[in-house]
Amino acid sequence: MFKRRSSQYQPILKKRSLKKYSYQDNKFIIEIKKNTVKYNVDNVARTNAYGMFYEKNKEMKWAFLASMVSRNAGWNMTDLWNKWYVLALEMEIRRLFFLTFERANWIIFQDAYPQLLIYELSKKLNKPMFHLLKAFNVSVFMEYEWNIFWEYRDYERIMYSLIINEQNMIQQPVIKNKIFQKKVFNSLPYKLQELGHFSCVIFPTLQGKLYGSSVHGFEKIDNRINLGKRLAAILFSEEHYHSFYHFSKKIEHTGSRYDYEKFIHPRFTRETPFLRSCYPIIQHEKLIDEDWLCKNEKKVKKWGRGISKEEINEITKWFLHKQHQMHGLIALNHWVLKKE
Repeated sequence: MFKRRSSQYQPILKKRSLKKYSYQDNKFIIEIKKNTVKYNVDNVARTNAYGMFYEKNKEMKWAFLASMVSRNAGWNMTDLWNKWYVLALEMEIRRLFFLTFERANWIIFQDAYPQLLIYELSKKLNKPMFHLLKAFNVSVFMEYEWNIFWEYRDYERIMYSLIINEQNMIQQPVIKNKIFQKKVFNSLPYKLQELGHFSCVIFPTLQGKLYGSSVHGFEKIDNRINLGKRLAAILFSEEHYHSFYHFSKKIEHTGSRYDYEKFIHPRFTRETPFLRSCYPIIQHEKLIDEDWLCKNEKKVKKWGRGISKEEINEITKWFLHKQHQMHGLIALNHWVLKKE
């Protein structure tokens, strides 16, 4: 899908070095920055912003994928306040786990949402406005891909491009962050989650059925990009898309897993709180303005390849079994520690 030629990005680099924005361009930039700040306050606002954008631009599939993955991020955040995680992890460790999710999602939104709004602006004006991406420090890779998209309207390619970009955006500031590496990714709880496949991105339905894919080797960018592609294949499958879409339309995102657990079985009780009842708004530091493409251009061709078709199976029983396994391990560990 992607062809690697170092020269293909040079015209954009040259234009960026010479380009001066007009008065009208600057007005657009200010408005887009205001909207990005407005919705990048917490997980609930981001999830809703992605969803609202998709409602107006159904052809931009990545926005729906982002909204559904963002729901999962919220559920993972509030999991840290359910009785099992409180029993298993000290407050400081739970805080760092939350900050890992929060930082990654903030970075992705800060980069991707202006791209979506600039695409929407291009539609409105009926001309490409992707030269504005420079003002938001968006990678040259994405400016090139948006221009290709505007010419050929390859919807799968632009979705894959956004997946590739977002995972590169979080690699250094989150995955390679020294504190997160030491306290989160090298911690025993994280290693156990990896080993036991306890972490999973799920797409619920109003019928109480769950679909999705487990996350393994999260620290490796190739694995995260491939996961994004698998999730897109599940989300937009002909047989299941409408079920996922109806869930997203009907169920307000609160950050609590009870959003979907109440449809699985009537005996389910709420174990996780509303996200906004347990987390404050986090003030994030600005990113270092470095284009990831400089170091990873050679990998773009590999990352852009499609994936083979796989059978999409319901994972409700598997997912619940994994949850029960994890709870059992936590209870056993707590019992052993009490005995000591």
